[in-house]
Amino acid sequence: MVKTPIAQPTEEQPPIKLPKTSESDNLKRIRHTASHIMAMAVQQLFPKAQVTIGPWTENGFYYDFDTPQPFSEEDLKAIKKEMVKIIKRKLPVIREEVSRQEAERRIKAINEPYKLEILEGIQEPITLYHLGDQWWDLCAGPHVESTADIDPKAIELETVAGAYWRGDETKAQLQRIYGTAWETPEQLAEYKRRKEEALKRDHRKLGRELGLFIFSDVVGPGLPLWTPKGTIIRTTLEEFLKKEQVKRGYLPVVTPHLARVDLFKISGHWQNYKEDMFPMMAEDEESALHEIGFVLKPMNCPFHIQIYKSELRSYRDLPMRLAEFGTVYRYEQSGELGGLTRVRGFTVDDSHLFVTPEQLEEEFLSVVDLILSVFKSLQLKNFKARLSFRDPASDKYIGGDDVWNKAENAIRSAVQKMNMEHFEAPGEAAFYGPKLDFIFQDALEREWQLGTVQVDYNLPERFDLEYVAEDGSRKRPVMIHRAPFGSLERLVGILIEEYAGDFPLWLAPIQVRLLPVSDPQLDFAKEVAAQLLSQGIRAEADTSGERLGKMIRNAEKQKIPVMAVVGAKEVESNTLSIRTRASGELGTIAVSEVIEKVTEAITNHTNF
Repeated sequence: MVKTPIAQPTEEQPPIKLPKTSESDNLKRIRHTASHIMAMAVQQLFPKAQVTIGPWTENGFYYDFDTPQPFSEEDLKAIKKEMVKIIKRKLPVIREEVSRQEAERRIKAINEPYKLEILEGIQEPITLYHLGDQWWDLCAGPHVESTADIDPKAIELETVAGAYWRGDETKAQLQRIYGTAWETPEQLAEYKRRKEEALKRDHRKLGRELGLFIFSDVVGPGLPLWTPKGTIIRTTLEEFLKKEQVKRGYLPVVTPHLARVDLFKISGHWQNYKEDMFPMMAEDEESALHEIGFVLKPMNCPFHIQIYKSELRSYRDLPMRLAEFGTVYRYEQSGELGGLTRVRGFTVDDSHLFVTPEQLEEEFLSVVDLILSVFKSLQLKNFKARLSFRDPASDKYIGGDDVWNKAENAIRSAVQKMNMEHFEAPGEAAFYGPKLDFIFQDALEREWQLGTVQVDYNLPERFDLEYVAEDGSRKRPVMIHRAPFGSLERLVGILIEEYAGDFPLWLAPIQVRLLPVSDPQLDFAKEVAAQLLSQGIRAEADTSGERLGKMIRNAEKQKIPVMAVVGAKEVESNTLSIRTRASGELGTIAVSEVIEKVTEAITNHTNF
């Protein structure tokens, strides 16, 4: 593939804006049409290929094909070349509305069985889109008016991957070609630049290079194994949040990794979330038939509810804030797994607050304050608040309109009181309640969901939770589900990419490395490393025996925040020559002062 020079943004040239498809009607038309042009090109070059679906994505488009042979890199080049020819023919894009019977007749005439299955699920009106009189497909649009409206220098075919028909592993294996299309060649060049930068920051690549985690085929996909360095990062994050939670009145709990199916039937997970859970473990066929067995937990909330319910609570006991770093398990399809950001077993910084209705708003605001303080310590600044509400037209939610309206209004009122910039997203709620999600935009303008807060009237009802009110009556508490980190695995993956592996001092697995200029200084370097360790500073002495320049390069490569060079002069004066990744050369500093300054920086989550 010929590489196009990629322009780097400069101070004189502001960064090029790359809108998502959902943000641009014009891009939506361009990408929808580009997917059709690609499908036409494929079928002209590979007549035996059958088309299935070809939607736009936020950064491009794809089409799934049933073809006897997998597509190769050479095939992608040929398809791209054919697409350019089609574009240059300036074919009109024509919309045609037909009856279901006529659509069925035409599909059978060209022997496209996948289109017949797609037709069954389409609501009328049924529309076809034609590229001139050369090619057509079932589609709702929108499209550009002519292939001439697409700049052939602003499109690219990216990769080919396997995909199952309808996402079902039991159905046909298809070939999916991913592409991208933009309004201008400059946008495409900026997109490529960001992709190259994303590859450099890829947490899977950096995770291996920095020795943070591994995956093992013997253990299984989607199940990360944390090395000592990666475990330090995890543990540091956990300890940081646990301290914050203790200050705010949270109570630690620990719950099992599995439970009876009945627990999740009461919560509604079994009925509404079963396809995302690991299969039930039953003792025999009879038990399996009657759904008597155990399942790995997909969520922690039913367990915390049992702890609350173990005693009759008084209004004086509320709010009760139960917190756990609980590992949960989701049966993600293998094709959807992606490093640490999409795994099958992950740890959630989960907490469930049981509050009176009168306490709801204050506790909700307190949770949001905690999440914002966490983001500040992690140096995550570019985020927005999403009010994830239910889609009234969907039947996937439990509970009546009244409780949903109360919960959604509570969230809406809270964010308005905080003057927090937000947007509403119908259909993004959990099946049992609406939530406030924090959507973080990273250095490459990709979006990730991190912290979340949910208001829940439904599970207290389903589990018949009560407390004794001040007047002696029994009342129903409200639950707040919250997780500032979300998933520890996803958070670490995002932080690796956001920091490009260059962790801030307080999070770095190794915070200080001592670099002895020669062997006579090695003992002193080890002694100072021991002093630092005794003060809670993660330090080590380089014992490789390499030359100083090589030791510095190795420390830089491993992104050690503080390097301390130890020569004969430093040994004699009990000092260290300090070099940091954040500030460069700091000169010679007394060992005691280094310990003091590093400790202060770690405590304040700042750089040395």
